[in-house]
Amino acid sequence: MPHQAPSPWKVPLVRELTFILLIKLTLLLVIKAVWFDQPTVPDDGSRVTSQHLLGDSRPSDAEKESAR
Repeated sequence: MPHQAPSPWKVPLVRELTFILLIKLTLLLVIKAVWFDQPTVPDDGSRVTSQHLLGDSRPSDAEKESAR
């Protein structure tokens, strides 16, 4: 009669950790479905992005100040 390895599911710690991980995964999927279902696109998003990446043509507040 060959000796069978004990099932990992008989260990209480393994069962509890698996249960907790399944709950966490379920909660993450629910949060994703509720709050992140559609992407948010700001008004003039491409303009803001281009100003950020390419620089603003208007002088900044620091450049407007005169020396004392």
